[in-house]
Amino acid sequence: MTEHVIILSTAPTRAEAESIARALVEEGLAACVQMRAIESVYRWEGGVEQAAEVALQVKTRAPLAATASARIVALHSYDVPEIVVLPVVGGSPAYLGWIDEAVGGRKR
Repeated sequence: MTEHVIILSTAPTRAEAESIARALVEEGLAACVQMRAIESVYRWEGGVEQAAEVALQVKTRAPLAATASARIVALHSYDVPEIVVLPVVGGSPAYLGWIDEAVGGRKR
């Protein structure tokens, strides 16, 4: 199992995205959460919808992924929030070490 993961999610507004991001970082569940404005087209309740959203890219350690995902769901206003966990298969040792330190993992 990989030690680091990126959790992808979206939020309907910048304010909600910021609230989720700050909670994850302040609670030690994420080292960093990046946010960017996006436009999504998706199927919902039998129709095709389009909406402006804010994408969240959460950097954390694999052992925290389930707890961080549950926290996103708890803070989220969507009935079915996007939660996709991707393994990090490589990266800068210094950056991955920083993630470890930021979320209370092993030291670099």
